[in-house]
Amino acid sequence: MLEQFASDNYSGICPEVMAYLDQANSGYARAYGEDEWTQRATDSFRDIFEIDCEVFFVFNGTAANSLALGTLCRSYHSIVCHEVAHVETDECGAPELFTHGSKLLLGKGANGKLTPESIIEIVTKRSDLHYPKPKAISLTQSTELGTLYSPEELRRIRTVADRYQLKLHMDGARFSNAVAAMDVSPAEITWHAGIDVLCFGGTKIGMALGEAILFFDKGLAADFDYHCKQAGQVASKMRYLSAQFLGLLETGIWLKNAKHANDCAAYLETQLAQLPEINIMFPRQANAVFAEMPPLLIEALHKQGWHFYTFIGVGGARLMCSWNTTYERMDEFIADVKKALVGLER
Repeated sequence: MLEQFASDNYSGICPEVMAYLDQANSGYARAYGEDEWTQRATDSFRDIFEIDCEVFFVFNGTAANSLALGTLCRSYHSIVCHEVAHVETDECGAPELFTHGSKLLLGKGANGKLTPESIIEIVTKRSDLHYPKPKAISLTQSTELGTLYSPEELRRIRTVADRYQLKLHMDGARFSNAVAAMDVSPAEITWHAGIDVLCFGGTKIGMALGEAILFFDKGLAADFDYHCKQAGQVASKMRYLSAQFLGLLETGIWLKNAKHANDCAAYLETQLAQLPEINIMFPRQANAVFAEMPPLLIEALHKQGWHFYTFIGVGGARLMCSWNTTYERMDEFIADVKKALVGLER
């Protein structure tokens, strides 16, 4: 299949990660995370985030988010998230399952971002015994609409969280894209801003699979290894998860890959914005472009073999760039868009 814009999950393994996997595949290593690769990977995360955090590796983002929230909440608690957050729209109820029933309370906010005001409105709506007690806030960075929470926005949300004794979880499936876009240190938009636990995605920036869960508040990680084991998320050959993260972190390719994807999305946005029939729907801040297109144009592009998603409730087409997106392929897409538009005018 030629390169597509449906998802950065469509991309393969980047060469640096593959090289580290090949190294890890030589000889024998201790199982269940007791290997040198896992130790090096956890130390690398501590170096990059400038803090002695607890680090765990799981297979995917749904498990990471759900298990992290599961350690923050009990069944009678609730979690505040944006109405288009991934934990609400695309995880098949897994957060509710692994919290044993914690309710997701949905907030609004422009461009896919919760605001302090929206959080306050939700957590002060009721305080009686018959309503699930708010316990955590889940933020997505970058958001499902391709936008970013600035350090100042995060600190303002932390102030609200402190006022109502809430924990802060960050879904960082595209965290690397956020760091690259804002040119900040990872610490600045996590624990410096009050984030308690981060789910750091690797799949979308060049890994085959894997997610890291970083507890900046180490007290929250008590017995979390048991939580992962019970959920079937402890890899026996853990080195194959850890080595992939090392391939990203030790080489610095995690940021280079993210910056490339962001730059490609910026180029795609610029080209599409020149076409009067297309409207850019949200600020393009990371590696996603949301474009409102005529329905017949979307249909024509799909018939030509282009793959991209349209979203119920949001509308438009989401065009996602990845670590290996090429300018040549983007130009081919733009050319087909222009041809299709000419055809629609006839």
